[in-house]
Amino acid sequence: MYQKILLPTDGSKFAEKAAEHAIWIASRSGAEIIVLNVIETSSLVGLPAEDLIVKIKEMLKEEGRRSLERISEMIAQSEDESKIKDVKITLTTEEGSPADSILKTIESENVDLVVMGTSGKHGLDRFLLGSVTEKVVRSATCPVLAVH
Repeated sequence: MYQKILLPTDGSKFAEKAAEHAIWIASRSGAEIIVLNVIETSSLVGLPAEDLIVKIKEMLKEEGRRSLERISEMIAQSEDESKIKDVKITLTTEEGSPADSILKTIESENVDLVVMGTSGKHGLDRFLLGSVTEKVVRSATCPVLAVH
């Protein structure tokens, strides 16, 4: 039924719960999982020191790398190893707006299903900006499974 599953991750507990669902669905359907980490850099614009911006970007990239690594570990440790071993996994990192990057990836990769957590690491964003999940649910051209 599904060929490509997009799994956005920020390393939060909600993203890890979503990963469990994506792994299960992929192991049953043979779908490819595209794990996407988006580094939000818009808040860095206007910081006074360029070297500070570079250091913060490096920290965010490292945090993103750890998020992707954790999902890889979850897949490797999957209980149903015989079914998951044939599933193709693609790990990718982008810079930009998380919701926009997710929506662009849906289109560019012909994603059939998005599996994502209901909240991320920055729960306050939900009140200030509107949640990434809500934006994706409202605008996605494919089904979105929001995991709480």
